[in-house]
Amino acid sequence: MKTRSIHLFYLQLLLLAFLTLTVQSVMAVSDEGPAHKIVIQVSTDDPRTQKIALNNAVNLQKALGQDNVAIEIVAYGPGLSLLTSKSGQGKRVSSLAMQDITFSACGNTMKKVAKKTGKTPVLLDGVTMVQAGVLRIMELQEQGYAYVRP
Repeated sequence: MKTRSIHLFYLQLLLLAFLTLTVQSVMAVSDEGPAHKIVIQVSTDDPRTQKIALNNAVNLQKALGQDNVAIEIVAYGPGLSLLTSKSGQGKRVSSLAMQDITFSACGNTMKKVAKKTGKTPVLLDGVTMVQAGVLRIMELQEQGYAYVRP
């Protein structure tokens, strides 16, 4: 009988250790950020396509909850126009940037425009410049971001 009690004790101890490790693993995963991550590419100056990209981001936040999804919109080439002071969507972009949507402007495109026009494009509030748009998309995909191009 004593042997059975000892075995039961060790079994309970093993189960407790397993449960502790499982809970720690789940907590570690949840500390990594939102469950869903998406990068949206904007590489066209077509206003309709740019609006669709913004709508995609808003609809994802509504469907999944703002805290459950990380969204980054990366603009390069002609798509950079979405993120500049001349954008027809400027107020909306700045507003969405305050709602946890990240906007990244391609530094290579910025330099090319500056060289061609003699003026560096003015980015909207809440927009950050990255080295290269395509590089940023690649980095995000390597971090598990899903890729969308409207």
